[in-house]
Amino acid sequence: MNEKVYESVISGKADNNIKYTDFQNLIIDLGFGFMRQKGSHTMYYNPKVNEFMNIQQDGSKAKDYQIKQLRDIIIAHDL
Repeated sequence: MNEKVYESVISGKADNNIKYTDFQNLIIDLGFGFMRQKGSHTMYYNPKVNEFMNIQQDGSKAKDYQIKQLRDIIIAHDL
């Protein structure tokens, strides 16, 4: 797991400045598995915590509200 990206997500200081590919890799490292892709939306599911993540790119960055959503999941489930 990329600790730098994880810390950026947890801290909330760089929500609008995280690369989409780094964010996507973090989601996978946290136990989310690919479900499907429809257009620009990619859906992931983590069966251990029963949570979904629907992500999409904003240029080369991840969308800030999706980063906040992942942070809430990490905190709620102690990932």
